[in-house]
Amino acid sequence: MAQQRLDCGEARMQKRAGWLAMVTGLAILVGTCSPLAAQSQTALSGRISSAEEGPMEGVLIGARKIGSTVTINVVSDRDGRFSFPAGKLEPGRYSLKVRAIGYDLDASEPIEVTGQGTVNADLKLRKTEDLASQLSNAEWIASVPGTDQQKASLLNCIGCHTLERVVKSRYNVDDFMHVLPRMQGYVNQSIPGAAQLRRAERLMEERGDQRVQVYRGLADYLSTINLNGRDQWDYALKTLPRPAGRATRVVITEYDLPRETIQPHDVVVDADGIAWYSSFGEQNLGRLDPRTGKVTEFPIALHKPDFPTGLLGLRSDREGNLWLGNMYQARIVRFDRKTETFRFWSLPAEANIDAAQVNMVSPQSSHVDGKVWTQNNGFAGVHRLDLASGRIETFAPFKDAPKGEPHNIYDVIPDSQNNVYFTDFRQRHIGRIDARSGAVSLFAAPTAGSAPRRGMMDAQDRLWFGEYRGNRIGMFDTRTERFSEWLAPTAWSAPYDVTIDRNGEAWTGSMSTDRILRLNPATAQFVEYLLPRKTNIRRVFVDNSTTPVTFWVGSNHGASIIKLEPLD
Repeated sequence: MAQQRLDCGEARMQKRAGWLAMVTGLAILVGTCSPLAAQSQTALSGRISSAEEGPMEGVLIGARKIGSTVTINVVSDRDGRFSFPAGKLEPGRYSLKVRAIGYDLDASEPIEVTGQGTVNADLKLRKTEDLASQLSNAEWIASVPGTDQQKASLLNCIGCHTLERVVKSRYNVDDFMHVLPRMQGYVNQSIPGAAQLRRAERLMEERGDQRVQVYRGLADYLSTINLNGRDQWDYALKTLPRPAGRATRVVITEYDLPRETIQPHDVVVDADGIAWYSSFGEQNLGRLDPRTGKVTEFPIALHKPDFPTGLLGLRSDREGNLWLGNMYQARIVRFDRKTETFRFWSLPAEANIDAAQVNMVSPQSSHVDGKVWTQNNGFAGVHRLDLASGRIETFAPFKDAPKGEPHNIYDVIPDSQNNVYFTDFRQRHIGRIDARSGAVSLFAAPTAGSAPRRGMMDAQDRLWFGEYRGNRIGMFDTRTERFSEWLAPTAWSAPYDVTIDRNGEAWTGSMSTDRILRLNPATAQFVEYLLPRKTNIRRVFVDNSTTPVTFWVGSNHGASIIKLEPLD
């Protein structure tokens, strides 16, 4: 089903006393203009150029009101011109920033937006003196020497930090043989400023000599592409082209969150236009009111105090309740938005091992039979919760797999009859568990080793998903049992998730290029929208209630929520 705003059927909620509230400043006012008039009027415009190129297309220009936590970004057209709609900037003083690979902004004074006509600000760029610090992960992968297999291993190094940290290091092979096991010991929600240690290893991953061989191969490779024994890289730094054409017709809003350690992994928008997010490393469900910039956090009590904290998947049921996976706390979490209260279900003892990790909870079709699906990364398992009894049953699709064969059930996505489909991130398969019989079926995607990750089921029971290592958007028609794939236009995009809008277009985000991809499946044409700063894109969401549709995503490493409004 095309993803909609969460249907709650209720008026806006009253704040509940006792919850921790974090308030950010009011930054955007629509003013007195009608939406159509606001779009047709301009508050700030100008032309951006450089001595090397003259007028420059595809430069992102951000305007942030002094003292605010919200930044509005537009993109220059082929003549180097840019403009901010009047409805996006209220009167006040604004600082400006740009993103243009290879360039920096010349000194720029704050701009006064008066609200009385258009303010002009022509901007000049100069060649940067530090190109390396501007490169995205994908640009580093493109730059470094190595085989595709070696480069693919670098996708393991961008979940917690950027590749820049790796290539600027001076470790030799022996150093890396100590560093890599230490990195493996951190949980996936770790970031440099907030690392957390694993309590146990997943049961269906490489072990012993098999893992040592993986470490050795990666250590050998990394020591040839970093600054080990050299002061400068012996390869050219390659950059991606700037946006052009349709990719410049967009307005992007960034809402900064109160702390740098907040990782908004999943972002969804409800029927009232409120954005909700799961905090990847902390025990909080977050709420952002885009109209005011106000952020409210709802704390979630610990269940396993000595285990890592954080939430991952965030989805809603038909009633608009929010469901979350509490990861290493090994719990299913439901949040009632009407009463602002939580309810919890813990795994049964036999499944609640030290490695237990409940990431995804999927209630989308729970109205069919009163059951909710989830998964367990600890042993590549799937669980099903019976809401009436509270009983949790367990499925182990790979219990008979050959010893040492890795598997990782990453996502669980129900169809219209609440049969569940799962992705095996370590292989190439989409799996199915029949809701009545419990029978398990496996379907191999066309691209070997494609690592299907996350996705959604549309109204025709077609499963759309990101092929992280296959660099593709995938679709599995569950009725005909046929696959379709679309190759991303930029190498090493590593799509994480896919969602479909009301027009049938597919959207995904790259964990490595800082770009949002919009696909027309009928024509196989992509549009790639560059985001204003380095980020780490995970779950993607489309609000179909607006015209055109609005795309939302969390900046998982940027402590911000991003709203992308295409202008066509």
